[in-house]
Amino acid sequence: MSLDVLVVEDDFMVASIHRRFVERVPGFAVVGEAHTGAEALAAVERLRPDLVLLDVHLPDLGGIDVLRRLRAAGDDVGVVVITAAREADTVRAAAAGGATGYLVKPFAFEDLAARLEAFRRAHEALRGLAQQGLDGADQADIDAVFAQVAPPAGTRAALPKGLSAETAEAVLAALDGGAELSAAECGEVVGVSRVSARRYLEHLAETGRAAVRLRYGTAGRPERRYRLR
Repeated sequence: MSLDVLVVEDDFMVASIHRRFVERVPGFAVVGEAHTGAEALAAVERLRPDLVLLDVHLPDLGGIDVLRRLRAAGDDVGVVVITAAREADTVRAAAAGGATGYLVKPFAFEDLAARLEAFRRAHEALRGLAQQGLDGADQADIDAVFAQVAPPAGTRAALPKGLSAETAEAVLAALDGGAELSAAECGEVVGVSRVSARRYLEHLAETGRAAVRLRYGTAGRPERRYRLR
């Protein structure tokens, strides 16, 4: 059974990246996109998704307000908050609102896939409980519902000053799937200058996310080419 996902993100390019990531995970299908809080609330009511990927910074209602309104209306749709916000108050509010996950931008495909798989396991465990009835659950069944996602190997370093989470995510997406790009090629894909693209690529290399290969030509300095590890 496929699980339906609603992507809520104000940046159209980032929303497209999230859609592509979701569609790479078997058993998940994107049924819609929303780019404002009001659109998100209307889309949840209309589409009845199983899961919402919810950005915090939206142009009207914030993502946390969207989450609170959903819960106040009695809607228990699954929600994974996806945001660059790291403040304790935002994390606390997401947890209090019943978010099933919290993913900090920028992230790689594997980060989102791990959370989708964790949501699937919990969703299937809940369905199993419903089939067993009121007295059929044991502790192992209940623990399966509340199991936490195990983070992928490796850590995420904070972005240097002047680099944005949204652009870093777009750079990761450009390299996703095994692509090997120069700074100029990456900048063309993402829509930033070669110099800007190189700053992001070098950060990925310094933090162990990307590998660098030198390609030597007939003259001049070798070209630095980047790919995800």
